[in-house]
Amino acid sequence: MPLLERIIDFLSIIRSKLKKVYDSINNDKLKRDFLNALPFWVGAFATGFMAVIYAKLFKWAEELTHYLFHHQSWYFFIISPICFLIAWYIVAKSAPYARGSGIPQVSAAIELANPGHYKKVDKLLSFRIISTKIISSLIMVVGGGVVGREGPTVQISASIFKKINDWLPEWYPKISKRNMIVTGAAAGLASAFNTPLGGIVFAIEELTKTHFSFFKSALFTGVIIAGLTALNFFGPYLYIGFPQLDNIPFWIIFPIILIGIVSGVASSGMGKIIVYILSKKNKLKKIYQNGLYAVVIGLTIAGLAYFIDERVLGSGQEIMISTLFTDDKHLEWYIPILRVFGTIISFTVGAAGGIFAPSLSAGASLGAVLSDFLQLSNSETNLIVLCGMVGALTGITRSPFTSSILVLEMTNSHDIIFHLMLTALSANLIANLISRHSFYDILKNNYLDEIQQQENDDKAKT
Repeated sequence: MPLLERIIDFLSIIRSKLKKVYDSINNDKLKRDFLNALPFWVGAFATGFMAVIYAKLFKWAEELTHYLFHHQSWYFFIISPICFLIAWYIVAKSAPYARGSGIPQVSAAIELANPGHYKKVDKLLSFRIISTKIISSLIMVVGGGVVGREGPTVQISASIFKKINDWLPEWYPKISKRNMIVTGAAAGLASAFNTPLGGIVFAIEELTKTHFSFFKSALFTGVIIAGLTALNFFGPYLYIGFPQLDNIPFWIIFPIILIGIVSGVASSGMGKIIVYILSKKNKLKKIYQNGLYAVVIGLTIAGLAYFIDERVLGSGQEIMISTLFTDDKHLEWYIPILRVFGTIISFTVGAAGGIFAPSLSAGASLGAVLSDFLQLSNSETNLIVLCGMVGALTGITRSPFTSSILVLEMTNSHDIIFHLMLTALSANLIANLISRHSFYDILKNNYLDEIQQQENDDKAKT
């Protein structure tokens, strides 16, 4: 059955079911509760559907990248700079707050989600943000940009929930805009990775300090409906797969702590370098404004892929797959360096694109290189690769529980939860020594300062 027909049939079923439920309710309190829940349900369905479409487009874009590179690799000396320039230009001219990951923007929107700052939230979450985010990130991927779709999915989903909240009529029961945004972000992450627990923990640990009991029902239902919608169109799947993890010895905790430290240093250092480069944008204003920086970075990515290794291109999911599900788990020592460096320069272009998947692939490559050096077995290597992914994600997000749960759900590897947690805590400890503030927190504060500066400039003009 064509996709459009499935969507129409699904919507018709949902609409008829909801109407029957509403008509059958005689109690006013239940009807009010129903009205309160309905926007979250609608937003969750839309989020799950959008996440599926975006994931498919992203996958096709990466496949096109590899096809073009294998067909004529030298093309990328033309393709990469053009794509990077277009991706940057779309963001710069259409929606500047669509640049980068999207998670810091959502955090900033949550902080601003009160009646006195609603107009500021519109700059961070909107339909224009959605379209710009998708188009710019896909163009970056075609050009070989080291970016992911998970962070952008969070901002896209939060924008959907925020817009639904804006559409509610005056007579409708008042629903917290902050709760809608938080639930949208959590539902977006859950549907992007197919990790419902990860989405919930992400909302609690990363996005908000609000007391959980105030919006737990909305959060749970939003994550569940978004996940079910994604499953309905995608089918059941794991983001990575189910690696072999048997006969894990006790002494493996020592390499686990080591990979936690190494990956934590690498990813937190990566974040610190990105923040430093972005802080120098005013000094490089002319280079940024005319797009020269984007062109130079595009040529750099093309050169790295052509002269050194094509695995610098894209989100790096193929690195995770090959190191976890093939017998050839060897990676050259320079692959982690390429992944970290590629992420740094791609992110600083100013186009749209997330850092979740690039961090995971950098961690996976570090785990594979360390396992090769220690001459570990295949099963032990798989564990160290997964721990490297957790450590790298923790180092950049400073959310150890979210990172552990995400990788756990991506691989359905519940037996190693304590190994993953040990890695996350080790990475978090070392990352805090390198920088007191997380990458996302710094960017969030930068966005808040930028919006306030724009407001002050507008007042000065008037």
